[in-house]
Amino acid sequence: MASALPHQPPVDHAPEEETDVVVGQDSRTDVLQVLSSHTAQRILKTLKGDPKTASEIAEYVDRSVQNVSYHLDRLCGAELIEPTATWYSEKGREMTVYALTAERLVVRF
Repeated sequence: MASALPHQPPVDHAPEEETDVVVGQDSRTDVLQVLSSHTAQRILKTLKGDPKTASEIAEYVDRSVQNVSYHLDRLCGAELIEPTATWYSEKGREMTVYALTAERLVVRF
């Protein structure tokens, strides 16, 4: 039976070319804490190509969806990634699609 909802329509997302993190400003030092996680770094690397859902990312980084969701929340809070679309599973469940906010991260002191 065909679904009335589009399963994985194309995501139109273009990340910014660059974003800055200025060490010494309280509002942005959390970015460095988030980036200290190896899993978070692998998630960012996975998102470099195309936007993906949490379950797709979990498969790429070989972690549980719960663990990946934790890191996705932290990466969103640090404004390194953002939700860009919603896809629907074959069962009709909504799945958030995540993408990078910028192609490069520049740390300034």
